[in-house]
This record gives sequence, C-alpha cells and structure tokens, in this order.
Amino acid sequence: MVKLSKVKMGILEFLWRINRPASLREISDGVGVKIRCVNMHIINLRRNNYVTKTGEGLYALTDLGKEALGFPRVNKESAERILSRVPYALAFHFYSELDKPLMIFSDSLHDFCEKIRSLDLKSIEFHMFRGDFEAWIKSLGDVELARRLAIIRESNLSGEELRDEIYRAVKSRCDELQNIISSL
Repeated sequence: MVKLSKVKMGILEFLWRINRPASLREISDGVGVKIRCVNMHIINLRRNNYVTKTGEGLYALTDLGKEALGFPRVNKESAERILSRVPYALAFHFYSELDKPLMIFSDSLHDFCEKIRSLDLKSIEFHMFRGDFEAWIKSLGDVELARRLAIIRESNLSGEELRDEIYRAVKSRCDELQNIISSL
C-alpha cells in the first residue's frame, strides 16, 4: 500500500467520518484545504482506488480507502461473525451505574441496536462515557464501529441526541454488514 500524505489521509478520514458521498466543496470545507488542492488529491486517490465517484461531483470512500485508514477488510465470514449471537457470558450487560445491573443484556449487534432505542438514558450515558460500548463491539471484531462510537463519545453528547447518534451508527453498520453477507 502506498504511503499517503497528511492531506490525502485527512480527506479519507473526513469521508469516513461523514459516512456518505460528499462534494469537492464539502470535502474542502471539512479538511480545511482549497478546492483546487482537494481536486488534485481526489484525482490521485481515485487513481489508486481509495475513493470512487458516486454521482455528479460526489466522492465516497472505498474499502481500500478504509484499509488505508487502518480498518481491516470485512468479508462475508467476518461480517457474519460480527453480527452473530454470542454466549450469555460474552453478551453486553446493561447497568444504570456501578453495581446496579438492569437485568437487560444484548447478545448480538442487532439486539444491541434494538435495545438502545428504548434503554434508560442513564444507562446509555453511564456505559458510553466509560467506553464500555466500544470495548464490547471491539470484542465482537468490529474495529470500525468501535472507532465510530469513540468519536461519538468524544463529542460529549448526552440525552436523546446521544441515543440517536449511537443508534444511527450501529444501525448503519448492521445494514452495511448485512449487505456484505447478502451480496457475496
């Protein structure tokens, strides 16, 4: 893999963070570099298959681009492993605070996604700010989603806004992994 410049890595990181196609202007604003400069870097990133053009003036990160950011490639087997159920002992057990279990657990990423929608906000905030969600998701083998949750944690959101961001990130990842399983 080619060593990329700081600006190119910044472009890849920006596209990964927003998790959707973006225009040159949006990328330029996001990384703080002039559009002309971004355009030259995008040409090179496209040539090396790190970025793809998805529509009129929109660019998205490819799997190779994710690998350049340090994420492992996800194939059908790893997607199935990440989405599969785990034994009770390895499930995520929710607490409202230390030594106060809610007697609620999630044994899969899909189950976790559904439980987040109705779980007590106190529990979500307790686990989020301790990094518990990231650690459990990393134990499932999903380094990328764990990093997304770390970014959400670092944004210091709280309440329903925090719940919504976690739900969106987990739901989007579940859908992405399911698509990998279905398409291969």
